[in-house]
Amino acid sequence: MPDSPRRRRRRASVLLALLAPSALAAGCGGSSGPVTLTVLAASSLTEVFAEMGVAYHQANPDVRVRFEFGGSQEMAARLSEHDRGDVLVTADTASMDEAASHLSARRAIVTHNLMTIALVSGNPKGIRGLQDLTRPGLRIAVGAATVPVGRYARQVFARAGVTVRWTSEEISARAVLDQVRSGESDAGLVYITDLRSAGATASSVPIPAAQNVVASYPAAAVKGGDRTRAAEAFVTWLTGADAQRLFAKYGFPSPEATR
Repeated sequence: MPDSPRRRRRRASVLLALLAPSALAAGCGGSSGPVTLTVLAASSLTEVFAEMGVAYHQANPDVRVRFEFGGSQEMAARLSEHDRGDVLVTADTASMDEAASHLSARRAIVTHNLMTIALVSGNPKGIRGLQDLTRPGLRIAVGAATVPVGRYARQVFARAGVTVRWTSEEISARAVLDQVRSGESDAGLVYITDLRSAGATASSVPIPAAQNVVASYPAAAVKGGDRTRAAEAFVTWLTGADAQRLFAKYGFPSPEATR
């Protein structure tokens, strides 16, 4: 029996229904259903991102965010590995530049930070400022020259015109802080937000604004993956009001404070 117009329409409707899930998956970059984003992030973001992951999932129930933390250089280098993550957030633009070939063209500066002098709890050495770090016999920890916290520390010393002979170079801001908290170092230069995580286990002395440097945190999605669109949406969310309130809650300075 030849096909009637009604039968052809019914068959076309069934075919469209069967194809719809595949078409939706293709429109979302080759995946359907819940998405899990892997964010490679600087260690100084550990506490704030833990809360942000929960907040983002509440606002976007189909997306979960898992974080892996470490030195910015280490996280950027992982993008050349097979399982390379979906979003990169570093503590400086230089680390992001080194991974540029793996990232989408759009970047966003999502927050800023400042440096401070971390001290053994109670400040038994009586350190009052950067000049005191030049005293002989002090054990000073800084970040390595290849990581953001180390580059910022060297810029601070240069601005202050002091020559500091450090005794330890570490791979991240948290590693510098751990040196001080454990008493293996008398002092170290870290981000002001790191001191919040230390609680009573470390003291600090502020660095004058004229001698301090502003740390910028860029974020970008990894290009070419199945979850690029979802990753770009997360980067955009980091610049929005909800994320910015959380950054402020965890002590990241306002834009006005970094000028």
